[in-house]
Amino acid sequence: MDTPVPPPPGAGGTPTPPSAGDAARGPADARDAGAASADAGGPRARDGAARATGGTGDTPAPAGPRPRRRDRHGRGMRGPIAPPQVPLSISRADAFDDLVHDSAERLGRRWPQLSGVDFSVRDVPGVEAGAGDGLGPGAWSDDAVPLGRFIAGEGERPARIVVFRRPIEIRTKSRDERALLVHEVVVEQVAELLGLAPESVDPRYGQD
Repeated sequence: MDTPVPPPPGAGGTPTPPSAGDAARGPADARDAGAASADAGGPRARDGAARATGGTGDTPAPAGPRPRRRDRHGRGMRGPIAPPQVPLSISRADAFDDLVHDSAERLGRRWPQLSGVDFSVRDVPGVEAGAGDGLGPGAWSDDAVPLGRFIAGEGERPARIVVFRRPIEIRTKSRDERALLVHEVVVEQVAELLGLAPESVDPRYGQD
């Protein structure tokens, strides 16, 4: 009569208790063993092991957007065109008006008689000139374009000194030249108003 062969340990329904060596290795050794098995199983196994152990695997984490240090044309960082406290632009007409009024203020401190005189600016002589205001084309000769004009007061209309912007701008290349010529023109018209020589109105006339 044949004797039945008992099943090997762990093959039946009763689990085999772990040995002392398995208990000593612990969870860390189990993860290492799993990683080694994943390496043997190829890329998919490695990716699965990486997800199981919380690693990143062979695929790096996507990086955030890098700050752009230069503009698209390679000309460096873009910045403000001008500081906040500086106006971005001033028109040529406004800059010319400032030169005329600065010159009038300088002479007004020396000659109080100029307090009631009207200083104004026009682009060119003869444009929008009213009848009898002394600014029409017949107020000067054909061979010379005036840079300024003194108009005597009449009735309630005060005396006027008009400076023509475009003829002066054509004769000058820089702001300093323009400021000097504007002041000379204003001095000449004030001298005609006061009946004095320009050098008496401003001793520095013609010296710069």
